[in-house]
Amino acid sequence: MPKQKNDTRKSLLEEKVISLSRVTKVTKGGRHFRFSATVVVGNRKGLVGIGSGKANEAPEAIKKAIQVANKNVVKIALIDNRTVPHEAIGKVGRAQVLIKPAKEGTGVIAGGSARAVLEVAGVKDIVSKSLGSNTKVNVAKATLQALMVQRTPAKIAALRGKKVEEL
Repeated sequence: MPKQKNDTRKSLLEEKVISLSRVTKVTKGGRHFRFSATVVVGNRKGLVGIGSGKANEAPEAIKKAIQVANKNVVKIALIDNRTVPHEAIGKVGRAQVLIKPAKEGTGVIAGGSARAVLEVAGVKDIVSKSLGSNTKVNVAKATLQALMVQRTPAKIAALRGKKVEEL
């Protein structure tokens, strides 16, 4: 029974390819080409995950990346199912991504892979800025990290052992 629930969750997830690159290994016998893919999956309602895969063919690499991304799906905190609770900075390698909540109707102001992550996560109004390195994979991971550190007022109240009204 739980397996079916898991399958339905995965079937509802939408996937976007962040990067697909051909990597080369030079051997004594010549060059050996493979493909590396990074994919972000999400349900546009607060679930999002990132995965990478390598294979001899591009479609296989994408398929592997989707499987890894489905295993790494996390729930993120959203306010009114449209924006994040507070500002945050995510850091991966030399890439830094700053995300800020925005008023209703602002839209997703983000570029490249950060935009892909935010859109499949279900964030509708946000301002994002990429600081430091602009490596696609690291920017995507930094965006996910910034989303993961978000805490709602209810979560903070629970940590302090108080009610939301007391904050």
